[in-house]
Amino acid sequence: MLNKKSVDDINVKGQKVLVRCDFNVPLQDGKITDENRLVAALPTIKKLVQDGGRVILCSHLGKPKGQPLPEMSLAPVAARLTELLGQEVKFAADPEVVGANAKLAVESMKDGDIVLLENTRYRAEETKNEDAFSKDLGSLADVFVNDAFGTAHRAHCSNVGVTKFVKTNVVGYLMQKEIDFLGNAVEHPERPFVAILGGAKVSSKISVIENLLDKVDVLIVGGGMSYTFSKAMGGSVGKSLLEEDYCDYALKMMKKAEEKGVKFLLPVDNVVADDFDNDANSQVVKAGCIPDGWEGLDIGPETAKLFADAVKDAKTVVWNGPMGCFEMPNFAVGTEVVAKALADTDAVTIIGGGDSAAAVNILGYGDKMTHISTGGGASLEFLEGKELPGVAAADDK
Repeated sequence: MLNKKSVDDINVKGQKVLVRCDFNVPLQDGKITDENRLVAALPTIKKLVQDGGRVILCSHLGKPKGQPLPEMSLAPVAARLTELLGQEVKFAADPEVVGANAKLAVESMKDGDIVLLENTRYRAEETKNEDAFSKDLGSLADVFVNDAFGTAHRAHCSNVGVTKFVKTNVVGYLMQKEIDFLGNAVEHPERPFVAILGGAKVSSKISVIENLLDKVDVLIVGGGMSYTFSKAMGGSVGKSLLEEDYCDYALKMMKKAEEKGVKFLLPVDNVVADDFDNDANSQVVKAGCIPDGWEGLDIGPETAKLFADAVKDAKTVVWNGPMGCFEMPNFAVGTEVVAKALADTDAVTIIGGGDSAAAVNILGYGDKMTHISTGGGASLEFLEGKELPGVAAADDK
């Protein structure tokens, strides 16, 4: 079990607290178009303010690659956080992040004040985890709180390096939730434990499949990656997504599942189209019987029912990757049936970030899931059983 110290285990009254958040939000003409990540950070920020901490927030935004690009400034984030929190979030505009403005703002803080630093990636050292910048960040604070799960799989200055220069390192509420669900639920699941994997490529999910085969009772594979399995079993897949090089691998995984007594479910039918377009001609065909010139864009109705039935009696379900091209309404049916099945079950349901999180929210089932991960890449690495640098760097209880 991962047992990390959290914001509930410390008292920050009168202390300067550096909080690494994930404010990597989409901006259009300087306006924030999706503020989910800001809202998700509020509980940790409010807790530290209520406890009388002097709260210094930091985050990256986009990929400025060490250049202070004005269109990637966190200024709009400070303005919106001020509204959401109902108190001023002072923005420290320094191209070098920890500069004269930041130092002055931090020196003049009173208990319960909030300051936001500029985009941490304005400094080229950030992504290289170099000590100079880590030390600058550490010099501002007595306590470090990591609440940015989205970057936990990368060792950068603002989430890992800084911990060398601060005595107390804990996780925030968001990180704690990710560790509880993604980390610990997968390591110690209540059974039956079902994993549903979708998305485009087998190659990007290899380590996840291998790790989960040792842990689950049922493994379901849908989405674009299923056509490689279909082809491996001698089927025809038309012009569907296919990774020829991974056909042998697919067979190996099926054999491994059989040896371990894991129930391995693949699509039995597919919705195919003659073009990659919502309005293309479509038909339902048996899996492995896709005609030339046609491509699979969704699981078929029989498969959707098969997959939905498989989660009915589950106690823990992890889902990563959509069942089809859910961005096109005509090919979102399979993903929706699975989402609805998860919404209706009493199981602990964990959605592993990225496209599956987007799909569940777009289809309106977000609030019915136990946990939706905030990190795409990080959640995948957790499911692979890897140690995440950002999690490892926090103090153990």
